[in-house]
Amino acid sequence: MKSKLIICVRSYLLWIMISASMLIITAPVAADKPAPLPNIKILALGGTIAGAAPSPMETKEYKPGVLDISTLIRSVPGLDRIADISGEQLANINSTNMTNEITIMLANRVNELLLKEGTDGIVITHGTDTLEETAYFLNLVVKSDKPVVVVGSMRPATAVSADGPLNLYNAVVLASHKAARGKGVLVALNEKIHGARDVTKTNTTNVDTFKGSDFGCLGYILDGKVFFYQTTVRRHTTNTEFNIDGLKTLPRVEIIYGHGHGNRDLVDAAVKAGAAGIVHAGSGDGSVFSITKEGLLDARGKGVVVVRSSRVGSGVVTHTAEDGIKGFVTADTLNPQKARILLMLSLTRTSDIKEIQRIFDEY
Repeated sequence: MKSKLIICVRSYLLWIMISASMLIITAPVAADKPAPLPNIKILALGGTIAGAAPSPMETKEYKPGVLDISTLIRSVPGLDRIADISGEQLANINSTNMTNEITIMLANRVNELLLKEGTDGIVITHGTDTLEETAYFLNLVVKSDKPVVVVGSMRPATAVSADGPLNLYNAVVLASHKAARGKGVLVALNEKIHGARDVTKTNTTNVDTFKGSDFGCLGYILDGKVFFYQTTVRRHTTNTEFNIDGLKTLPRVEIIYGHGHGNRDLVDAAVKAGAAGIVHAGSGDGSVFSITKEGLLDARGKGVVVVRSSRVGSGVVTHTAEDGIKGFVTADTLNPQKARILLMLSLTRTSDIKEIQRIFDEY
């Protein structure tokens, strides 16, 4: 009898243990809440990415800046799965018509938005003709390490082979990615990631036009994934000395293109028109035709800052002993249009030649 009781007790205890374990196994597990999507603001300026043509086969004759930002966002499937998107139309122009005032307005708006906790990154849609100039300006004056990505397209939105939708999708992916933080202002086109300082447009019409001159791209965006392989080492964003708070306009800087059998007429005209600086796009290593150089030296005597850049598109413009004597600044690897951007901002701080040369050496 006693042994039967023991067996019953043991069986009962075993049943309780099995039942308890079954409850543990079958008890519903609280589902993990999905991580909140990043908040990405898209600022639109127009350009080819918002362009339209009468025919889907037309990729060259079209009107830029036709579509507004809400239409662009709706045209790209899957954006709502990457980020919480909101758009803002700041301008709707052909980027050939970008002005210093629009650029300053854009930079101020970017800084304003990035100060807010509700903004994790910014994408800027822009025409490709002056995209590199705007991106470099932002690279020098944005005061946040949050991602800022400038994007455009080479074909209008109505084209049968439009590159804009994928470019915009990739730009949002990049602006949403933690790895893009602290990299400076980035440019995303044709699945490539470029740094604002070194990227330039290299082909008039080809989709793969934006390249990183001597240094290549920083990485790729492939199938919604971001791959970085290198980064820029020059000063940018939070590590710059430039401040545009309260700035309404920029000092006038002109670019003069060098060539054989040159003259000084355009130099003299720029000085007469009130240029505070001149960037000379010289041949080879920033060389200047002798008569043109006389005009530039006279300009220096009137307080105009002269920067020697190169029309070649690759390589360093080396600083010589003569530059020190004549008071010329050299542009390092910056192309003429980027040198103009940096000189304008430099002139908001100083007109001292040695200080401006230091700035060109560091940026």
